[in-house]
Amino acid sequence: MLYGLAYLALGAVVGLFAGLLGIGGGVIIIVGLLEIFKHLHFGQAHIMHMALGTSMACILFGSLSSLLAHRSLGSVDWFIVRRLTPGILTGGFLATFAVAQVSSVVLKVCFVIFMVYTATQMLFNAKPKPYRNLPGRVGMLVAGNVIGAISSLVGVGGAAIAIPFMTWCNVQMHRAIGTAAALGFPVSLFGSLGYIVNGWDATGRPDWSLGFVYLPACIGIAVTSTLTAPFGARLSQRLPVPTLKQIFACLLFVLATKLVSSLF
Repeated sequence: MLYGLAYLALGAVVGLFAGLLGIGGGVIIIVGLLEIFKHLHFGQAHIMHMALGTSMACILFGSLSSLLAHRSLGSVDWFIVRRLTPGILTGGFLATFAVAQVSSVVLKVCFVIFMVYTATQMLFNAKPKPYRNLPGRVGMLVAGNVIGAISSLVGVGGAAIAIPFMTWCNVQMHRAIGTAAALGFPVSLFGSLGYIVNGWDATGRPDWSLGFVYLPACIGIAVTSTLTAPFGARLSQRLPVPTLKQIFACLLFVLATKLVSSLF
């Protein structure tokens, strides 16, 4: 019961920050799950894999509701979605096979690097200068593979990678955000499937897990995150979001430092 409440509380925080700031949900899920899984005495060999896979499955539910919301607002560029999705599917799915062969320590290092990248982007509100158009079919396929692979590697929905790429290619910010929301669904769907397939025969997994997806955590986080995300989005209209992003970035730096210290 105690851990069930912890999943619900984590989901509420995740949904609030995801709605408020647009990105960061996957990062919070993974950091929170690592702490909970440690107290549950999950095996160290797969603890990071379980956190990444469960995060991907949680994001699946939120990304679907976000996709529908942005579609109703007309802010999704479906041409970009069609061009990037094939690469995202292959890159995201195949990356999970590589992840399954990597130790939890290496995965933690990759995740810390991504946390620092996300925090720096938020702290300085870094935006690449747009000076070119979208690449051709092959270039979009490559870009999709990169977005999908990195997203699966660090267990996030990919907005922190997809949005800078699109704005760099002169896509307007509001359309980039809406399109990234639409791309989050295939990223999380095939990433989740990959973690399920690659963890299916892994030894030492806890009960109630589907591959590398821990179902109790996934259900608890998904329920409350979908409830609080709309509230966070409405709250963003009233609060100083740039200041909140800077505070959140500082928190990410602290959490990254904590994860690094745990490696030693």
